[in-house]
Amino acid sequence: MDRTVESCSTGVAFGQSSFTDLDFADDVSLLAELLELLVPILETIASKAASLGFEVNWQKTKVQALGCREDMPLTIKVQGHSSTGSTCDISRRSAITRAAMQSLENQIWRSRLAISTKLKLYNTCILPIFLYGSDCWAISKTDARKIDALKQWCLRMLLGIKWYQSVWNDDVRRLTKQPKLTAIIQSRRLTLFGHIMRMYDNADAKRILLASAPADWRRQLGRPRITWLSTVRQDLKQHHLMLPEAADLAQNRPLWKMMSTYGATQS
Repeated sequence: MDRTVESCSTGVAFGQSSFTDLDFADDVSLLAELLELLVPILETIASKAASLGFEVNWQKTKVQALGCREDMPLTIKVQGHSSTGSTCDISRRSAITRAAMQSLENQIWRSRLAISTKLKLYNTCILPIFLYGSDCWAISKTDARKIDALKQWCLRMLLGIKWYQSVWNDDVRRLTKQPKLTAIIQSRRLTLFGHIMRMYDNADAKRILLASAPADWRRQLGRPRITWLSTVRQDLKQHHLMLPEAADLAQNRPLWKMMSTYGATQS
C-alpha cells in the first residue's frame, strides 16, 4: 500500500501536513484533490493486489466528494453504491433494522419466549445491524431523537405494546433495563476516540484528528457543520472534560473504558 500510494502523486494538504490515505484494519480511505487523480491509483491498487492474490471488492468501494464546489456533487456512485453522510446512513440503517424486527415478529416477538430471551436475541441479532459504523457518525439533535425513537419502537414490538396503549418510554426502558440507543453510540464513539488517541503521534488518523486549520482558512457563512470531532466534544462535556484532557486520560485504557461505558450502563 505504501509503495503504491507513494508512486502516485495523490493526497490532500491540510495546513502544513499532507495525507494520502487513512487505513483501519482492512478498510482503506484514499485521499485526492481531484477525481481524475483518484481513478488511476484505484486501478493501480487493484493490479498490485491481483499480483499478490488479493482482490479489491468493488461492490464495497465508494467515492465521496467533500467540499463546496458547485460543479461537484456531494456523492459519486461507484458500482451502484453511494455514500452521503451520517444522516442518510442512519436512515438506511433504521430501515434495515425495522425490516429485521418485522421479519421476526410472528416467530419470536409474539411467541411465548421469556422477555429475557427475547432481549438476548434483540441485543445479539438486531442491535448490531443498526450499530454497524455508528461510532463514526456525527449526530445532530434531530438524528438523536430519531435514533431513540427507533429503539422505543423495537422494544415496544418486543414487549407486544400496541401504539394505542399509553405506556411511558421510561417505563419501557425500566422494564427491559435497556439504555438509550444514543448512549450506546456515544460509548462506541468515545471508545474509538480513545483508540485513536493511543496511537503513535505519527499515525495519520491521529494527525488528521488533531491537526490545526491553516492560518488563512476561513469558515463559510452559515451554521457550522456538525463534525465527528464536534460530536466528541459534546460527549466530553458530559464528563466535564476538554479535548486535551481527554487525550491524556485516554492513555489509561482501563480508566477510559470505564468512563466511556458509564453512560451506556447508567442511562
